[in-house]
Amino acid sequence: MKKRGAIYSVVALMLCVAVYLNWYYTKTDGDLTGATDYQADGKVLGEAVLVTHLEDGREEVSSAQTPALRGGEYFSQARLSRQQARDEAVSILTQTAENAGATEEARAAASTDIKLLADNAVVEARIENLVIAKGYRDCVAFVNQNGVNVIVAKTENGLDSADVARIRDIVMDEANVAAEAIKVIEAD
Repeated sequence: MKKRGAIYSVVALMLCVAVYLNWYYTKTDGDLTGATDYQADGKVLGEAVLVTHLEDGREEVSSAQTPALRGGEYFSQARLSRQQARDEAVSILTQTAENAGATEEARAAASTDIKLLADNAVVEARIENLVIAKGYRDCVAFVNQNGVNVIVAKTENGLDSADVARIRDIVMDEANVAAEAIKVIEAD
């Protein structure tokens, strides 16, 4: 039982690290507290340099700052971070499940946790697809043992109580969780 708790702790820790890294790397200029967070060695992070080789042998250098993740890019990055964290967790659990030196209980717990992660991935995808089908531009869902978090793209007038209720209904049907365990967040 102690090993099962340790496995849950590792999975939860990895998920938290992935969410933090996603948050940290998707901050906008307004979110940054100082120039030192955004600059390294006198260069602006995110700055691209374009070198064009001209016909006469000269090189033309221009730079352009890439914008921070916005709109759909945030959701794509969140899904990627979620998948990377899940892949790492599955890798660790697979090693445990396949380890001949592990107890039968630990191997069974690892197999159960792998199935749970796979089931959560399916539920997250269904929630995201159904929310988008209801007319919202984009969303990303995170299912865990404590409930479900759904982050929805900002709407023109902001999410109202009817929007939140509509999204909660989808989540309750798909994830089989109580309304109190669902958080709906509007992304900026």
